[in-house]
Amino acid sequence: MQEFIAFNEQRAEIYWWMSSLLARELTNEDVTEYHGDEMFTFLSGLGMTPELKEPVEAFRNAINTLKTREDAQLELAADFCGLFLSTPKSGALPYASIYVGESGLLNDKPAQDMNALMEEYGIAQRKEFNEPADHIAVELDFMGNLIIQANQELDEEKREALMQAQLAFVNDMLLNWIPAFAQSCKARDDFGFYTASVNLLVAFCQLDAAFLLGEE
Repeated sequence: MQEFIAFNEQRAEIYWWMSSLLARELTNEDVTEYHGDEMFTFLSGLGMTPELKEPVEAFRNAINTLKTREDAQLELAADFCGLFLSTPKSGALPYASIYVGESGLLNDKPAQDMNALMEEYGIAQRKEFNEPADHIAVELDFMGNLIIQANQELDEEKREALMQAQLAFVNDMLLNWIPAFAQSCKARDDFGFYTASVNLLVAFCQLDAAFLLGEE
């Protein structure tokens, strides 16, 4: 059981890390940390999983290429704004509604579904992050919290229900749109840091869905 709890904690940490990466521009401190030993060790661990080896290497290469960019933090901030804070025509907006909503506009059904799920599981959106509920960072943060809820549940039947809820969420609320989001990033991200980030996210979600399916 302790191994199961520890593994779940690792899963939650990865979802939270990706959430923070896609929530805001990286600071100078963040960029320095991405070049540090702790990130190298973390990515090395991820890359030992065969399904993640290729996307991890691509992400590492994107980090290494940052060293060749003058004013790397400012350039990355510009990339972030151009991709995620622009318009559907010029950017790759990080909202599920853009990809799987009926209208193609913000706050469509995926955002309403997310609000309902947050209410159902008692998981609140961070107050300082004033975005629609179907923003990728909100969805990833929710998934991390859902994982921890399963860890804290003592009743085996309820814990299993929470694991199945995670599987449904990954399939129905993440993998139903983030591959298209990744393609949109690839088409518009000249430098490629955020494309590599989202490709790694897609690969991790696919791997996590396979893990959760095996847990049923």
